[in-house]
Amino acid sequence: MNGTPATLRCGLSRGLLDLLDDMGLAYAHIDATGELQRGRGSERRREWLAIPQLYLDGEYLASGDLIEQMANAGKLHIALGLPAPDRRPPEVTLSAAAADFLRAAIGNSAPGTVAEIEVDAKWASCVRLVPRRKGMIQTQVDGVPLQFGLSSARRSDGLSIDWEDVDRGPSWTMRFPGAPVIEPVRPIAPADADAAAREGRLLIVDIRHPQERALAQLSLPFLSLDESRHEIRNLAPAVPLAVLCHRGDRSVHAAEHLHRLGHRDVYYIEGGIQAWADLVDTTIARY
Repeated sequence: MNGTPATLRCGLSRGLLDLLDDMGLAYAHIDATGELQRGRGSERRREWLAIPQLYLDGEYLASGDLIEQMANAGKLHIALGLPAPDRRPPEVTLSAAAADFLRAAIGNSAPGTVAEIEVDAKWASCVRLVPRRKGMIQTQVDGVPLQFGLSSARRSDGLSIDWEDVDRGPSWTMRFPGAPVIEPVRPIAPADADAAAREGRLLIVDIRHPQERALAQLSLPFLSLDESRHEIRNLAPAVPLAVLCHRGDRSVHAAEHLHRLGHRDVYYIEGGIQAWADLVDTTIARY
C-alpha cells in the first residue's frame, strides 16, 4: 500500500483496509512508497506500479480497483474462504429537496450517471455523480438511481438524506442509524489533538487573535477565524475539528458555535495553548 494504516496516502489503500476490517480479517502491510524512499524495494518498483496489492499466503490475489470489484462480486470472499457477502440494496430515504436536486443533477449529466454513496469505516460520507459501475449494489429511490460499494451498502441501511441550505451554504445532511452517537462538543487532550492533527485525522482551529498567535505559535498547520473563515465554512460537516484558545475557556463556546453551524464532530482542546506548551511543545512561549 501507499503509506501505513495510520498514514495512508491513497484512497484505494484506505478502501482496501476498510474492506478487510469489515471482514474481520487480520493482515500485515508493506509501505511501498516508504520502502522506495528509503532506498529499499527498488527491485520491486515495477511490481508496485499498481497499488494497493493484496496477497494471500504469499500469493498475489489482485491490485488496485480490481480488489473492490472482486469484493463486490463475492469473488474475494470465496478466495478467502468466507461466506458470500450480503448484497441486499440498503433502505434509503430521500427528502423531497434531496430527490429533486439529484434528479436534476443526473438529468444534466451523461447517460448512465448515478448517485454513488460512499461511507467509510469512520462514517465519513459523500454523494457523488459517477457512471454506473458493474458489480456495484444498485437501487432506485424516488426516481433517483443510487449505487453503493459492498461496505457502504451495509452502513447505509436506514440512511436518510436531506439537502439543506444552512448557514455555511447548501449542504447534504446524512443520518445513519448505525453510526455511533457523537456528542456535539467534546474535550480532547493537547497530546491527542497533536497526534490526530499530524496524522491528518483532525483539523485545528485556532481562535486566538493574531497578536496572541504571534506570541505563542503552533508548530503544525491550523486554521484561524481571521484568515480561514471561508475555508472553515466550506468544510464537509463530518470533518473533525478541534478548537484552540489561550486557556481552554473560549474554545468551548467557539466549538459550540461551530456545531450550531452544522459541523458534527467538534472538540475543544483542554487547557488551550498554555497546556499545549506544558505538555506537547515546551518551546512555545507562555503569555
